[in-house]
Amino acid sequence: MNVCSEERQSLSDVTYRREETRAGSTAGLKPKPELTSNPEGAALTGNTVTLTCHMDQSTGWQFYWYQHTQKHQKSTTDTNSYTVNIDSVSDGGQYWCRAGRGNPVYYTHFSDALWVNVTDQPKTILTVKPEDNLFRGETVTLRCDIQGGGDTEWTYSWTLENKNTVGQYKKQEYKISCVEHTHSGKYTCRGTTRDGQNSEISDAVTLTVSDKAQAVLRVSPQKWLTEGDSVTLICEVNGSSTGWTFSWYRDDNDCKYKVLSDSSRGAGGNYTLSSAAVNHTGVYKCRGERGEPAYYTEYSNTQTLCVTGVSPSVSLIISPSRTQHFTSESLSLSCEDQSNSTGWTVRRYTDSGYLQDCSSSIYWGSQTGSTCRISYTYTSDTGVYWCHSESGEISNPVNITVHNGRVILESPVHPVTEGDSLTLRCLYRYKNPSVLTADFYKDGSLLQNQTTGEMIIPTVSKSHEGFYSCKHTERGESPKSWISIRASPVSRSVSPGLITGVTVGLSVMLLIILLLVLLWCYKNKKGGVSQSPYSVHHQQNISQTSEQNQNETGYTPLQCGGGSQSPSSVNQQQNISQTSEQNQNETGYTPLQCDSITGPTDITYAEIELKSKKELKKKKGNKGNTSDATPSADTVYSKLNMGMDQKDQVTEPLINKTTGQSKSVNRGVLQDISNFDVASLVSQPGFATPKRKGSLSLGSRRRNNPVSHIGFYEAPDYISHPQMDALGETVLVKNKL
Repeated sequence: MNVCSEERQSLSDVTYRREETRAGSTAGLKPKPELTSNPEGAALTGNTVTLTCHMDQSTGWQFYWYQHTQKHQKSTTDTNSYTVNIDSVSDGGQYWCRAGRGNPVYYTHFSDALWVNVTDQPKTILTVKPEDNLFRGETVTLRCDIQGGGDTEWTYSWTLENKNTVGQYKKQEYKISCVEHTHSGKYTCRGTTRDGQNSEISDAVTLTVSDKAQAVLRVSPQKWLTEGDSVTLICEVNGSSTGWTFSWYRDDNDCKYKVLSDSSRGAGGNYTLSSAAVNHTGVYKCRGERGEPAYYTEYSNTQTLCVTGVSPSVSLIISPSRTQHFTSESLSLSCEDQSNSTGWTVRRYTDSGYLQDCSSSIYWGSQTGSTCRISYTYTSDTGVYWCHSESGEISNPVNITVHNGRVILESPVHPVTEGDSLTLRCLYRYKNPSVLTADFYKDGSLLQNQTTGEMIIPTVSKSHEGFYSCKHTERGESPKSWISIRASPVSRSVSPGLITGVTVGLSVMLLIILLLVLLWCYKNKKGGVSQSPYSVHHQQNISQTSEQNQNETGYTPLQCGGGSQSPSSVNQQQNISQTSEQNQNETGYTPLQCDSITGPTDITYAEIELKSKKELKKKKGNKGNTSDATPSADTVYSKLNMGMDQKDQVTEPLINKTTGQSKSVNRGVLQDISNFDVASLVSQPGFATPKRKGSLSLGSRRRNNPVSHIGFYEAPDYISHPQMDALGETVLVKNKL
């Protein structure tokens, strides 16, 4: 029996090997499988690749999978397919497969190598427009962008809360119209290629859907303004800040709200009045819009701008004349127009949000002409009141408070002018006592306590503007009232530009006056010695003589000038002028002019001969020989400037025109010159010697230092000061005859 079984086994093995030989006859003795992949192109990390090992025979085979080398077996499967998880780029590379069966195992040939290319998975970004905070009824758009996706054709899918695919489209955008609360949640998106490769899943974006959007309006810095102030209305949307454009509205003549003509300038959310005027008084509101189609918010709350002017065309007169009133009282409001025009009505905006005209109301007041009467006041009458005309003119607004308590504050209805006094009283509802002892507050801070019920500010300024109230320890506290301070007429009439101009002008004028005074002092100190009438006459004679000398010599004589002249001084100047003209004609030189000439009738000229140092050294031996000196044709009448350097050492002799006798005079020392006709300047001790009669040489120890000279002298008195030489003054020494 065992023998038979062994024979049958041997026969079956031979048969099996013969069948294998026949099966592999097309590829030699062993079959060779074919390896393919799905997808065929590059694989993305985060995805899978399916490898398939194709064999003609499909029974009894096991399949072996290799990566990188044929010695590195990666896995074994019973089927001819193998799924590779591509977790990283290293999962790519060369792959092989082969099949085997039997025991011992009969292997087929290895397949040809298959390259699997792997690239990183592209990043996906999900964006929301207009934003992730949405309101019921809005339209929202989700957009899926794949970075580094290249030209690959993608299909986009959006998922809510990582479980429900809410959309799968060829387009990058997914739009939800009229969102509801059910659309709230976390959204993600990803892209898929045609062969099933997926991009990364985007980060989640949370959509929050709220009820209808509400705009909120506020005022900065405050709603009570003085004409010329700046104010900004600020419109915002609760819980949202992206993509809104705002429109602005204001009450019109029919107590309805109309979009402002310049609404677009506040589209960004801020509507600014850089210089508020009385006609800007009114009730304002706003609303926002965004998206396509446009989604509108609810209208905002209202805000009242109250602008008080200097002299509006109409005034609102209130009786009793105060801003706070008790309930159950009567109240009269009248529009008094300076031009007596008609068409005025009292308009109010209450704290409860109602905009009403007295002329069209049957509930809160009755109007006769331009007067509105409230017969019985309620707390609901609290609000801002103003006069309004059909043409749009507006009065200064008045804030009226109707209080149900026992204490109110009596304060002015209209703005108080700077410099005026302000009186505040704390009133009691019941007549005994009508005025209470109380504490007074400004902007919540205590100003004055335990008063007699009255507080007086004798001189108000802009700093006193604010909210005031009073409080009694037992009977209660009044509401707050705004007190406005306006500029005084004087300060209003003088513009800042005019003030600046006047200030600058006065400063310049004072500077000019100061300079003129200094110049006058300098001139007066320099040579402002008054001249006698004889001196004037003497100068005239000198002028005439100088003219003659000029004609003769060709030089122009110096001219005299300076302080006030007496009649004799004028005559002297005329004579001098005539003589100077004659000398000029004869010699050709121009006579020099002197600053001032004073003295008696006789006048003597000093002929000055300018000598260089070289000539002075050559003729040094003839210093004392003055008797041989005779006037030459080159006579120069010059003026000596006393502003010489202290190092210059100069002496100048006094010369007698008759005898030729000379005498040196030191500067700064009074000398007895009664025997001389001519007097020189008072100077530092030095060395100088007249060369001939009537001639004077001046020298200086400093090389190239110029020296100025006096041209003529007069008698009788010496007038000088030792310090005058340092100021460059002309100093005259006079001779007694």
